[in-house]
Amino acid sequence: MKKRLGLGFACAILATTTACGNGNETTASKEQPNSKEGKKVVTLSLKEPNPYYEAAAKKFNEKYPDIDVQIKSFKQPSEKHADNEKYIKTTNTALLSGKGADIIDTSGLPTDKYVNQKLLLNMSDMLDQDKTVNKSNLQMNVLDAMKLNGGLYTIPASFILVGLVGDGDVLEKANVKFDDKSWNWKQFEEVGRKLVQQTASGKDRRNFLEGNPPELILQEIVWNSYGELVDRANRKAKFDSPAFTDMLRQVKKLYDDKIMMAQATDKENPLFHTERIFTPAQFIKGPYSKFSNPKLLQNPHPEGKTGGIRIATNSELAIQAKSEVKEEAWKFMAFLLSEEVQSNPYRDGFSLLKSVNEKKLDELQKQAKGGAYKLEDGKTAKVSEADFARFKQFLNSANRYADVDIKVNNIIYEESVAFFSGQKSAEEVAKLIQNKTTTYLNE
Repeated sequence: MKKRLGLGFACAILATTTACGNGNETTASKEQPNSKEGKKVVTLSLKEPNPYYEAAAKKFNEKYPDIDVQIKSFKQPSEKHADNEKYIKTTNTALLSGKGADIIDTSGLPTDKYVNQKLLLNMSDMLDQDKTVNKSNLQMNVLDAMKLNGGLYTIPASFILVGLVGDGDVLEKANVKFDDKSWNWKQFEEVGRKLVQQTASGKDRRNFLEGNPPELILQEIVWNSYGELVDRANRKAKFDSPAFTDMLRQVKKLYDDKIMMAQATDKENPLFHTERIFTPAQFIKGPYSKFSNPKLLQNPHPEGKTGGIRIATNSELAIQAKSEVKEEAWKFMAFLLSEEVQSNPYRDGFSLLKSVNEKKLDELQKQAKGGAYKLEDGKTAKVSEADFARFKQFLNSANRYADVDIKVNNIIYEESVAFFSGQKSAEEVAKLIQNKTTTYLNE
């Protein structure tokens, strides 16, 4: 993910299985377009080693002997983690000078800024015209959601679904009506307040959401409303608006009224969990490990908005606009969309191909129907046909994507603490976040 760790979630990149070049050389220099053997060289710069891309490059080089995809990783084997600030600075310098790699891992990078500066290639037409790609089999709901200014500038290796899971038993018994296809955070809060009141019984009082400090809950709301607070296309922030100060006050009141708790308890049993579904199997493992009758729901929408479940990504690739081997670079990008590559076990997350996802879900459905699907605690998950149908609908209609800038995210996190601790007013914090974000976006 391109974001600060929130609500206990993190994404990991697997370690490499092949040797990589020098990290500083990756984005500071440019390979010659032809190798000594007469092959067209396509350089791929990764923030960290990734066996999925490495396996794909190996197969691609075998299939296209006249092209040589060479992968270099910024992070070296001796380093525990990649230096994100250094990666951004080095890649930015290389892109501006036109000396960077042909294909770039945009993890953590200000993609919208590069698009505005015309440093990345719009791949929309290439995708439309490429006959090697079966467009009817693509999860176009995901790719369309990732477009910026009407163009497709990055393509992910895979994607993740982010939603809510509620206690189905409580929701079915409670006299609370809601529509998660269109509800906003205020409506979600109203549902939570009613359920907390209905389930309150001394020490067994249910928490609205899992125990986390308010600045993390604020992050979750911002992630779901990022497009309303940051105009990515024009690089403009809107944090000095009543909408954001209302968010701050809304979150604080949840804690003041004891609907939320900042710290998790040993017997914590919240009514709702934010669920991050990395694979088809986690559609069962995650929700059913928390509730015997989980209800998968959409996260609340911005005021007046509707749409599908939220999408997140681990890794995205873009082609440099000044690359001398654009056609060859696109051939590799298209190859990544083939069933051969999308079926690779190194791919972490949902596939960009419907057929691959459907195959995995059909296998799970057969296991669940036969009572063979066991959870880690040894219990059997009872997943209905209706639950599978609902999840498939969620998967194929997911279209809410916000490429949250990590620096903007960190500013919100760090500055909002002053409001929740009572040191500053909502307006003061909002103005401070607005000023710092605007300065960063204008750099």
